[in-house]
Amino acid sequence: MTDTTTRPSAATPGAAPVLRVDGREVAAEPRPGQCLRTFLREQGALGVKKGCDGGDCGACTVHVDGVPVHSCLYPARRAAGHEVTTIGGLAGEDGELHPVQQRFADAQGFQCGFCTAGMIMTAATFDDADRANLPRSLKGNLCRCTGYRAIADAVLGDDACGTDHPAGAAPCDAAHDGWTAAHARGEAGGVAGAPPSSTAFGTSEPAPASRAVVTGQARYTLDVDPDAYSGLLHLRLARSPHAHARVVAVDDTAALAVPGVRAVLTHADAPAARFSTAQHELWTDDPDDTRILDDVVRYVGQRVAAVVADSVAAAEAGVRALRIDYEVLPAVVDPEEAMAPGAPLVHPELDAAAARVSRPEANVVAEVHSELGDVEAGLAEAAVVHEATYRTQRVQNAALETHAAIASFDDDGRLVVRTSTQVPYLARRHLARVLDLPDDRVRVYCARVGGGFGGKQEVLVEDVTALAALRLGRPVQLELTRTDTFVGTTTRHPFRIHVRAGARSDGTLTALHLDVLSNTGAYGNHGPGVMFHGCGESIAVYTCANKKVDAHCVYTHTPPAGAFRGYGLSQMIFAVESAMDELARQLGMDPLELRRRNVVRPGTPMLSTAPEPEEDVLYGSYGLDQCLELTDDALARGRARDVAAYGADPRDPALPWLGEEWGVGEGTAVSMIDTVPPRGHLAHVRARLRADGVVEAEVGTAEFGNGTTTVHAQLVASATGQRAADVVVRQSDTDLVDHDTGAFGSTGTVVAGKASLAAATELAERLRVVASSLTGAPPADCRPVPGGVECAGRLVPLAEVARHADAAGVRLEAEGRWGGTPRSVAFNVHGFRVAVRRGTGEIRILQSVQAADAGEVVNPRQCRGQVEGGIAQALGAALYEDVVVDDAGRVTTDIFRQYHLPTFADVPRSEVYFARTSDTTGPLGAKSMSESPFNPVAPALANAVRAATGVRFTELPLARDRVYLGMKAAAS
Repeated sequence: MTDTTTRPSAATPGAAPVLRVDGREVAAEPRPGQCLRTFLREQGALGVKKGCDGGDCGACTVHVDGVPVHSCLYPARRAAGHEVTTIGGLAGEDGELHPVQQRFADAQGFQCGFCTAGMIMTAATFDDADRANLPRSLKGNLCRCTGYRAIADAVLGDDACGTDHPAGAAPCDAAHDGWTAAHARGEAGGVAGAPPSSTAFGTSEPAPASRAVVTGQARYTLDVDPDAYSGLLHLRLARSPHAHARVVAVDDTAALAVPGVRAVLTHADAPAARFSTAQHELWTDDPDDTRILDDVVRYVGQRVAAVVADSVAAAEAGVRALRIDYEVLPAVVDPEEAMAPGAPLVHPELDAAAARVSRPEANVVAEVHSELGDVEAGLAEAAVVHEATYRTQRVQNAALETHAAIASFDDDGRLVVRTSTQVPYLARRHLARVLDLPDDRVRVYCARVGGGFGGKQEVLVEDVTALAALRLGRPVQLELTRTDTFVGTTTRHPFRIHVRAGARSDGTLTALHLDVLSNTGAYGNHGPGVMFHGCGESIAVYTCANKKVDAHCVYTHTPPAGAFRGYGLSQMIFAVESAMDELARQLGMDPLELRRRNVVRPGTPMLSTAPEPEEDVLYGSYGLDQCLELTDDALARGRARDVAAYGADPRDPALPWLGEEWGVGEGTAVSMIDTVPPRGHLAHVRARLRADGVVEAEVGTAEFGNGTTTVHAQLVASATGQRAADVVVRQSDTDLVDHDTGAFGSTGTVVAGKASLAAATELAERLRVVASSLTGAPPADCRPVPGGVECAGRLVPLAEVARHADAAGVRLEAEGRWGGTPRSVAFNVHGFRVAVRRGTGEIRILQSVQAADAGEVVNPRQCRGQVEGGIAQALGAALYEDVVVDDAGRVTTDIFRQYHLPTFADVPRSEVYFARTSDTTGPLGAKSMSESPFNPVAPALANAVRAATGVRFTELPLARDRVYLGMKAAAS
């Protein structure tokens, strides 16, 4: 790497070496053993992030004399006498962005942005050789959101392809502008239902926070000035070493003797009320089985006590000094065993009706048993039957910003919690209920959130932090470590799915039976919802006269599972789509053709576990047929490129282009998802014209890389005729609007966005009325345009409209609400071409394609990024990621180094296509597209591996050793 940084001049002989940070001398002395990351943040360099504190993620990257280092590993004292540059010092003194910062802003090379400072600091040192080998050059930097394509574009240049095409191949088929399949086919565009003055909707507007993100000025949960909270205390948690035990005694004498320790909290200090950490609009959707601190622990890693101290170091010392006596109890970690008679009970104390648990005496949290038609008769009439048991593993949400919260008090004594959450309004309701406070005595807000993926649809840190603040009357901060997130938060639910499926000789499905077992861990947060949702759209997408589901969600003495991208569908779709592939292979039929013959179509009832479809789920639009065609066509073009390059069909067993050690295959999979969760999802938005002539929107949804801020700005701009960049969005603060269920279930666009559009449309009408009274032109002749209202040829600036309204006593403010119903359905189809090395089990992805039905695409580049990010995360779950829990209930993969998150080198550049549809239920025809891209990836990959090896792999992840052993077993 080229080092162009000017070295500081030598220190005066005899003088202590001077540490310089971003061009200024720092007088503060690091503490013994302090790492450079924490020291820099104490000096106000808040762009230096913590993602792991183990040198694994790169979020903390800074330059020391021009060389990039992971500051979490670099001793602060070693930096004395050197020039340290952080993201805050990379731009020029005149504010001009560094070229790499500018390219990241131009290419929108980020989503949540938490990793971006580290990415930029690494890339800013690259020479041509580094840029030519990004898989190696970026190996020390992780991104959980983007899928890395946008990062490659930022490093290499916005219109760089980055795909390694065979020599002589046709140009890349990926829609580089992220637009639609219709665009790729050369058809006319246009946005159905958009206001005539709209220029914002359907364009790749940059995120409003772009400059703040690339300069390190974007503020996340703990990015607060050192003196922002007077008397701030720090909290650390003592965690259980046992899978099941009763806390007999907690001796805090030695802990309280540690200098700086202010208090120790145990179950005796916590409310007795039980609740669920899961957050939904209806809190009764989840079982009440959890306490803030409990006298019985039910998994290794459960919090037992909280130590509050003046510093993190003192709190950690206090935790180590605690003496806790346990009565160890029998434990069960296997869900099959948990249901067996005589198994240790996880929650014998629960009353089934009061806690809303199905059968606590059998460790069953929830269950469903349904049959449509006669499955046994359907199997009997089938020409082919597939029966197998599929298993999916635990996967960590792994947002780079760990869970964190600061609880404090405002001047009125109200509890104020700043937190990393997807659901600030539900978190406020939860805290008020559990801590027995009036709702109006609690405020919850979040700054920018560093990723969520469902893991922050929980209350996992806010409750104990608020409890400590209330107890001590001082602000308290809790930041989880990366190990804390692995052992003490939530994961994807592991599923066991036994499938029986039958089809006639023409491919028509005759029967589909699923026997499902979901392991919810020690607590039932999200357990019922994940099970029911997983058993829904996964089979509702297929027309079949005979369907049967038997599903159980079961307690075990293992870390609790929770919400995760796809919410049960990814697990179920892995099994169902693998079964569809096997039926097609037995029939000698193209798997996509079997799907075409059986998928639902407009007018067909979408049935899963009930004899009637959900009454509020509609075909708002239908693009599944296009998605099937687009995926099929793209894979065919990929094959054609290889034929042109190598003179042979890549499916030829001779494989002249790879060698005889490799097998090549193709696989596809289909998924459907309801665009909004059931049982209510609410949003309230205010839009106003400020006195300075700026259009402002207040919304409840949080921004954590889901792009809701940009979408709100575009929708409001579209309705009011403004430029999206000129609209100010204030958000994620319970003081702003009445209520917002939160940003989960892909609702940021289709629920909160619909409320934004409604508020902005009403505001636009009021602007026309006021401008009409000002100019004398009829309201019908007044049209909002960028910066003003055009009335019969005269442009009235918005600031003048605002002054006139104020003088007339007219309030230029409007409100919009949406309740989440009716709902539509979105579709995704994924296709892979892969090569599998027979001697090692290595899988190489030759082509990755996803076609998505997102309705009218609000922001093409942003939506493409959501699809690519979902693909990358799903590839991690399909190939590498596995939260391993041993027989004693301990998580053994508790740092990133032991848990394989996809790196730049692991993620192929996927081709993304959008079907051309316009939804009748979404804002201006848009649909949701955040969760759904994840769902078809694993089965499509497994089906491709099946084609390449002849072996059906029924368990994830498809790790190299598992694939090798599977092929070896099949061969013998």
